[in-house]
Amino acid sequence: MAEDFVIRGAQVCLPDGLRMADVAVSGGCIAAIGDNPGGGATVDAGGMVLLPGAIDAHVHYNEPGRTDWEGWATGSLASAAGGATCVFEMPLNAHPPTLDAESFALKKAAAEASSVVDFALWGGITPANLDKLSELAACGVIGFKAFMSSSGTDDFRRADTQTLRAGMRRAAELGLPVAVHAEDEAMVSAAAKAAREAGRTSMRDYLESRSVEAELAAIRAACDLAGETGCRLQVVHVSCGEGLDEIRAAKDRGVDVTAETCPHYLVFNADDAVRIGAPAKCAPPLRSEAARSDLVARVRAGGVDTLGTDHSPCPPRMKDKKDFFEVWGGIAGAQSFLPSLWALGFGMETVVALTASNVANRFGVAGRKGAIAPGMDADLVLVDPRHGQILRAGDLLTRHAVSAYVGREFPASVISVWSRGVPVWSRSGGRGAARGRLVRPQA
Repeated sequence: MAEDFVIRGAQVCLPDGLRMADVAVSGGCIAAIGDNPGGGATVDAGGMVLLPGAIDAHVHYNEPGRTDWEGWATGSLASAAGGATCVFEMPLNAHPPTLDAESFALKKAAAEASSVVDFALWGGITPANLDKLSELAACGVIGFKAFMSSSGTDDFRRADTQTLRAGMRRAAELGLPVAVHAEDEAMVSAAAKAAREAGRTSMRDYLESRSVEAELAAIRAACDLAGETGCRLQVVHVSCGEGLDEIRAAKDRGVDVTAETCPHYLVFNADDAVRIGAPAKCAPPLRSEAARSDLVARVRAGGVDTLGTDHSPCPPRMKDKKDFFEVWGGIAGAQSFLPSLWALGFGMETVVALTASNVANRFGVAGRKGAIAPGMDADLVLVDPRHGQILRAGDLLTRHAVSAYVGREFPASVISVWSRGVPVWSRSGGRGAARGRLVRPQA
């Protein structure tokens, strides 16, 4: 149960900027902000920064069905330690995937039993469930996710053009967004087949098989379909500046489309992928250093709408293969979410916009989350900018101690995290008493 308390002496990231203030919490909500705004226990935050909890709109916890890959208990705790107080969990790689009301109920029950942060659930769009989108909407999904290339799992099929058009049209009628994994299936599968037939199966060969051109072709196709159907579109994990150019051009044509990228595309490049190996495999893949630095510059210039981790772990055995086309493609990055962004030199206000307020506004939860303001949920993250950390494998809270971020140095540390006023995690005390609740989009 939430207790009343006051966080005193912090630099607080407020909707109108960063300033020194005390923040009073009562009944799980922000009660007041100012000088001596209320009573209760005191949290001394002198020298620290108070942020609204991040909303990670792109995580894979893989429960039910593949809990040995991650699970809600470990995944949500790692997300909290990375600064997130709410996550949007993707419809795959759980088994069954979230394709109808029954599978939604199974995942919701798993999350309510184990998650330490609030959560929303994505539903899927596949050729097998176009008649189930209405019931998923009635359950409270935050939106629908489709893969334009193979998802990597047999139980979540790729959405071809006909399927994606029909799914987008129904999503528009239901007033919900569609998120797409944008890579052209014909292009990437042909390139992979050619490489493997030639015996080229290294990480470098994998990287070269998933070209920027394949990503751009899919982004263009998705934007055209969104314009045709009137669907709100979120292009997830955009890996290159050219992809952002395509999205900007679609916006200029009146398409309601936004771009997400992930910290790993800003932190790592293709040479890092070769050096690190399997923990750094993802799709779309890590790009050249020129592409990475360009993407960072575009984030600074406001060319990206939201950031999400695409946390996608798996058991170590799925990373331990010589053929990099067979290695599971996913980076475990939940615990490094906010720290990785500070390491890039982004200001706290930029980080808050990309991980909290923009996400809340885009997905219809801004009345409750994404900002520090009276009446909002007390989803709070206390950061110490004076003390950095090096992430070590033994620090990982995920089920498996595998992450491309191991060994990275971060200039600031997450100290304490609250969800609706209840402690979730702290650097000194570990896991708190918070329990997550389902978050539905507001009408």
